[in-house]
Amino acid sequence: MRVGIGYDIHKFQEGRRLILGGVEIAGETGLAGHSDADVLLHAIMDALLGAASLGDIGHFFPPDDPTYARADSRRLLAQTVQMIAQVGYSVENVDATVIAERPRLGPHIAQMRQRIAQTLALEESKVSVKATTNEGVGDIGRGLAIAALAIALLKER
Repeated sequence: MRVGIGYDIHKFQEGRRLILGGVEIAGETGLAGHSDADVLLHAIMDALLGAASLGDIGHFFPPDDPTYARADSRRLLAQTVQMIAQVGYSVENVDATVIAERPRLGPHIAQMRQRIAQTLALEESKVSVKATTNEGVGDIGRGLAIAALAIALLKER
């Protein structure tokens, strides 16, 4: 068994769609980033890559590579799972926390878990997504950014 931790943060940017956990949250300002800026999936990808000792997402999906401009992070997550399989591991479970003052994420958590589980080819019971605020502290607390933390457990195939 191998464990990895991931983190990502993006600032809000007008004119972009908000995608979290592979779910579009309608009516909300999106996040700045080269791809779709899905901080939750990016943190999960980093956790998976870290657990497999493969590095980080910037190595495999560089932010200056036009191939990944506006890329769907679910597709990148699926590619990450393939990379992990190539080195002899499979995903056992994922636990993640989104840190945001806005929007309220409770109504979207179930769909996020479903999309992530589907992309990872896991049962939903093996994917946990939680949300918390930053209690008004820093850029996240002022509602200027969203961050996510994730931990992943891999097992040898």
